[in-house]
Amino acid sequence: MRITDALGCVAALLLACAMGVVRAQPAAPQSTPAPRIGVVTMAPGEIFWERFGHDAIVVDEPLKGEAIAYNFGYFDLAEDGFIGRFVRGEMEYMLVALPLEEDMRYYREVGRGATLQWLDLDPEQARRLATDLADNAKPENARYRYDYYTDNCATRVRDALDRALGGQLRPQLDVRSSGDSYRSESVRLASPAPWMWLGFDVGLGPFADRPLSRWDQAFLPHRLADDLREAMRADGRPLVASEETLLPQRQAAEPSEQPRRLLPWLLIGLAVAGLVAMGARRVPRSVAGFALAFWLLCGMIGLVLALGWAFTEHRALWANRNLMLFNPLCLLLLPGGWALLRSRKPSPRFARMLIVVAGIAALACLPLWLQILPQRNGNWIALLLPVHGALAWAWARRDA
Repeated sequence: MRITDALGCVAALLLACAMGVVRAQPAAPQSTPAPRIGVVTMAPGEIFWERFGHDAIVVDEPLKGEAIAYNFGYFDLAEDGFIGRFVRGEMEYMLVALPLEEDMRYYREVGRGATLQWLDLDPEQARRLATDLADNAKPENARYRYDYYTDNCATRVRDALDRALGGQLRPQLDVRSSGDSYRSESVRLASPAPWMWLGFDVGLGPFADRPLSRWDQAFLPHRLADDLREAMRADGRPLVASEETLLPQRQAAEPSEQPRRLLPWLLIGLAVAGLVAMGARRVPRSVAGFALAFWLLCGMIGLVLALGWAFTEHRALWANRNLMLFNPLCLLLLPGGWALLRSRKPSPRFARMLIVVAGIAALACLPLWLQILPQRNGNWIALLLPVHGALAWAWARRDA
């Protein structure tokens, strides 16, 4: 055998052995499939705390066979000091992880609709988000200081998605605005319950009247869902890969916004003022009875507004111009009103206080006119200023 043939045989044997070794090696294990990430949005309900709707992040791990809902909307009514923290604006919510089917059980029972948007995330983005949520849901990390507008269950979902996308979501929403405000959105959603929308409209200060970007407006779950439908990834692909209805909406549809017309409020205010002016001499005791109820209501509401500004962390209540109309000083008018109801002459201080209260109510027009930290309370000025003025005209002028 020639040397070249021998070398060829040796090379062939070595190659065959090498191939055998390669075939003998076990196959490298495949990486764990990335989870699917979705956002489930629940429609508003009829109970007052359900009016704004709700949402959660869904993580579907292929190997686990059960989708998990990460829900930022849980609180414990039974915990010590809950009511005090609620009043002071220091309430804490928590993130809870539970099976999606279990989370949907209540919404199915009460007839609230639910829509699930599956997101087109890169595998690494999906894994990182799932890991962060699991870590956030641990008892030592789950609690957070809740704010109705700036840090709630929907903004937590928004922020978690933005982090997973490397900050790609916020720039798309910050540059857009629908012109809505915290007040307009709150009043609209609360409108089926008159006491609720009146409470929002009276209680919210100028903080609630600045136009919101779509990023800010995502404090509402359904607004966030709308924006996710239009959001794009960095490569131009839509963020939402698919969408499915989990539950049909059997409750009333979400209310639409109604225009704010000042004229009806002004006409009512002028009508009441006219009746006060005419009745103060003809039926003084009846007018005194009305005035007592009016001053008591204004004074108590004003006291709540003042205490909310001075002693709570509810920023949406601060610097409320309605304090000039729902004036706590009205409580000082009650003794004079009681004297009039009993057909007695009130003290001289009563007339001076009437003028002070009416003058302060008139000053409520000034910041509205100057647009200094504007607050949309023109409807309350139109309603209450004529009444304050008529009461001062009826009795302060007579007792001067």
